[in-house]
Amino acid sequence: MQHIFIVGSKGIPGNYGGYETFVDRLTECHQDNGQIKYHVACKNMKKKEVKYHNARCFSVKVPDIGAAQAVYYDLKALKMCCKYIRRHNIKNPVVYVLACRIGPFCGYYLKKIHSLGGKLYVNPDGHEWKRSKWNRPIRCYWKLSERLMVKHSDLLVCDSKNIEKYIKSEYRKYNPNTTFIAYGADVLPEEPNAELSEKYKSWLKEKQLEPYGYYLIVGRFVPENNFETIIREFMKSDSKRDLAILTTADEGFYKELQEKLDFEADSRIKFVGTVYERQLLFDIRRYAYGYMHGHEVGGTNPSLLEALSATDLNMLLGVKFNREVGERAALYWDKSEGNLATLINKAELFDENKRKEYGIRAKARIQEAYTWEYIAGLYEKLFLG
Repeated sequence: MQHIFIVGSKGIPGNYGGYETFVDRLTECHQDNGQIKYHVACKNMKKKEVKYHNARCFSVKVPDIGAAQAVYYDLKALKMCCKYIRRHNIKNPVVYVLACRIGPFCGYYLKKIHSLGGKLYVNPDGHEWKRSKWNRPIRCYWKLSERLMVKHSDLLVCDSKNIEKYIKSEYRKYNPNTTFIAYGADVLPEEPNAELSEKYKSWLKEKQLEPYGYYLIVGRFVPENNFETIIREFMKSDSKRDLAILTTADEGFYKELQEKLDFEADSRIKFVGTVYERQLLFDIRRYAYGYMHGHEVGGTNPSLLEALSATDLNMLLGVKFNREVGERAALYWDKSEGNLATLINKAELFDENKRKEYGIRAKARIQEAYTWEYIAGLYEKLFLG
């Protein structure tokens, strides 16, 4: 039996976060294989320990200490993993840490895990140090932490080929050992003659939207996801459709954009809150006329995979991470003035067959490289290899 200890997600069952969904689906796919036993750290779980998808989920109590919570959580979870490994005399364990938050402490834990006969794997995520929400000192910490975790790990599991290239180039002096395994996505069956669900019809009525009468954005309301560019360009376009923005709107950033763009004067721009129910979110994506993706920081983005699996017409910011995923299954835009507005006007002229052609390519792209079953299979080979 190969024991895998996962640190860094908030825990399972997963709600909506990328890492939480990843751990949820990974343990689900492997729950009956009899060869892998997962141990998953869960933040502030009510019970000390529970079983879920045949994984042992253990609670890590974390005090309310602001931004330092994440670092405290990972370190305490690692300490608990090492203690469990020693107490139960587990042979050849793998500790898999998600994200690069604990770099200054990673060398210590690498030695500790090695002394227990184990290995330390790290998922470096994306370019967290580039995110505009962080001030300069925190960005410097993220960059330092990333460097030290690359230096002090047995293997880096990159969810993007471009992240893997970056790690190998940026930290070549450490000769990092890397592999590429992407994030995954669900592909729900096509139902061409299906009636709209009552929940979706109710959502449409509440938000004053119509099927195929809106473009969609889904993502964290942060500057690096380029909400400003998308909203500004949409306002310039001739589209008669709405722009439905599915996000938790941060009050400060919302006010800042409103002062710049005055988007409240455009009735097409609609902030529609958040949706966490899987089937409803899939319907919202499926019946969008198009999906707009402005993420530019990081590797394989979960919301992009979900869009490709459900929405026919996907319009992506043309950075290398998005092109790597979308390939020929999407349209691409840049941040120059008028570029996206022109693309929207072009998309408005597509007939149904043209839009469906892109949809077929998008779903084929997910099926060939991003289904959870395929991704879980790659992890099984890695952990048992």
